[in-house]
Amino acid sequence: MAKNDMKLSDLLLNRELSWLEFNDRVLQQGKCDDLPLMERLKFLSIVSSNLDEFFMIRVADLRRQQAADVRKRDAGGFTVSEQLSLIAARVREMVARQTAAVADVLEQLAGRDVRVVRRADWVPRQREFLAKFFRTEVQPVLTPMAVEEIEPCPLLPGLQLFVALLVTCPEKSESVPRLLVVPVPGLFPRFVNIPWDKGTCVAPLEEILLDNAETLIGASRLLASAVFRITRDGDVTVQDARDEDLLETIRDAVTSRKRRDAVRLEISARPAPHIIQWLAASLALRPEQIYEVDGLLDAKALMQMLSIPSPQGLAVPDWPPQTPRDLVGAPDLWTAIRDQDILLFHPYESFEPVIELVSRAAEDPNVLAIKQTLYRPSADSPIVQSLVRAAENGKEVTVLVELRARFDEAKNVLWARRMEDAGCHVIYGIAGFKTHAKALLVIRRESGRIRRYVHLATGNYNERTARLYTDLGLMTCDEDLASDVAAFFNLLTGLSETVEWRQLAIAPTDLRRRFTELIEREIQVSTPDRPGLIMAKMNALEDKGICEALCKASQAGVKILLNVRGICCLRPGVEGVSQTIHIRSIVDRFLEHSRVYYFANGGHEEVYLASADWMKRNLDRRLEILFPIRDARIRQRLIEMLRVYFEDNVKACELLPDGEYRPVPCLGQPVRAQEKFYEDTLAAVRAAEQTGYRFRPLTHAGLGGPSMDG
Repeated sequence: MAKNDMKLSDLLLNRELSWLEFNDRVLQQGKCDDLPLMERLKFLSIVSSNLDEFFMIRVADLRRQQAADVRKRDAGGFTVSEQLSLIAARVREMVARQTAAVADVLEQLAGRDVRVVRRADWVPRQREFLAKFFRTEVQPVLTPMAVEEIEPCPLLPGLQLFVALLVTCPEKSESVPRLLVVPVPGLFPRFVNIPWDKGTCVAPLEEILLDNAETLIGASRLLASAVFRITRDGDVTVQDARDEDLLETIRDAVTSRKRRDAVRLEISARPAPHIIQWLAASLALRPEQIYEVDGLLDAKALMQMLSIPSPQGLAVPDWPPQTPRDLVGAPDLWTAIRDQDILLFHPYESFEPVIELVSRAAEDPNVLAIKQTLYRPSADSPIVQSLVRAAENGKEVTVLVELRARFDEAKNVLWARRMEDAGCHVIYGIAGFKTHAKALLVIRRESGRIRRYVHLATGNYNERTARLYTDLGLMTCDEDLASDVAAFFNLLTGLSETVEWRQLAIAPTDLRRRFTELIEREIQVSTPDRPGLIMAKMNALEDKGICEALCKASQAGVKILLNVRGICCLRPGVEGVSQTIHIRSIVDRFLEHSRVYYFANGGHEEVYLASADWMKRNLDRRLEILFPIRDARIRQRLIEMLRVYFEDNVKACELLPDGEYRPVPCLGQPVRAQEKFYEDTLAAVRAAEQTGYRFRPLTHAGLGGPSMDG
């Protein structure tokens, strides 16, 4: 494949280590002196929540492979044991830097009268206040549990804090130490407000338990104590079942998470050897699975601090979502979508039009039917509530609920039941495949004819994450797209098995082939005088086939600019192999989540949005949608957006051939993509308000190349 005869394993980076590099870029934001202290604290807490999921899914999978004596090497050439060793070393180093950064931020916050006070620094009146709080509020709900070396360990849930108490009974002449485990109750805030003359002062709940431990052990003598936390395997496998059985299967699988094997033990630094030995034996953990933390455990709880009243300047200024520029002054949503395709760029532009579209459809007497996919709706989703209302109003409502959306299974089961009870037709997709596509279809009678309104998106139908993640959505009445989306829902319901798509490409049947064709076409139209150009933005690049195709394009002279937020397994800039490939990653205020694919196509530019990343699971094991942007005005806006991402010299890092990431140097005018996008949104809204809403026809000129048929 490669001109310099490099093996594919030499060209690809290890997926797990690449993910850790992404988490390290999150950590770097937590250490950035230019950010307000509360924003730094947010990033430092995200480091911990990211690591939790990494251990629950990725490390747990490697441990299962190790237990099964799997000998295969990964794409980068590492064995399972080698990967686990590299991960453990990298995580220990990362957590040490995170702990130091948390201590630094908390020290600076104390200088601004926001204090997290550890028990060694409590003054007498604070200790007295906390002792009373413990006696009256906390102690009544505590249940200390004995952990015996020869008895089965009581079930200790994952991701919960515990206090370990090593005690002896002085009444026995040959007293053997015993280990008591006390769950830190989740009924209370992790950080408890305590009296202070000025500003805000809080104490960690686990330290309140430690300070009052002797009240829990009766006549026993306290020898040592520690705080610990377990991470368990969270990757549950759900076997395909009939719809009526699937809900129960999912419930059982979620319940089983509590009993899965432990994969990590975090414990406060320098614990007594007896405590470590007891816990390691009870949880069947190896020494390399034990992580001592010289600071607060479960730093993701620091997110609670963001809601504490604090002096001005400690948090980032608010960037409230704006009305989408194409909807400013619109007479009504139906008219606006009929008038022109509408691009929604979240969170700079509000998610409210999507909520409003479903809400209006639920009440509009002219709406006949609504069809929608749901992957991760919020716990109090207004969209689901509108779908329920629509069914109650007698409309035909079909909803695909993906019950296997990891860590959202229980919530999705509840919503599925609620919608079924209201009369919605709830389906669960095609056996063996998760449905990750984001699609909404509203069928409306207008002037004696049927018109279909479509919303397709790169992100979930979730109004909460729409304020935190960057995503793109398209509202349209385009007949070809609407016909394809209707056929897609027929595919999901089992009405059809094969479809000749007019515009869409669907995984797992067509999407890999379509991407390969688009890359191959760029090779064919590329010339020395006018080299081809591919620009793409995604969450992850991991698929070997796509990596090979990109390298082939690079060797043909195609310039390739990739913005990959997280995992990236392709080594760019290797002479003669991937020399024209440039890869950057942006970690900033909002989580970059949109998927955008651009192909210059010899001047007949094409832009596509998708629910899929360039990952094997997206291309082969999920139902995904790739859709073209046919409106020339929107297409140009997305091309400019991609260019801005590659101009960022404030928050961008560049992936080097050795797998390291280097901050992009700011050599000229500073460009921060997310800030520019928000400023541009404000300017566009102001301009729209001044000129008023205007009807503009759809413009589909300029979409060159072959169609999406077949």
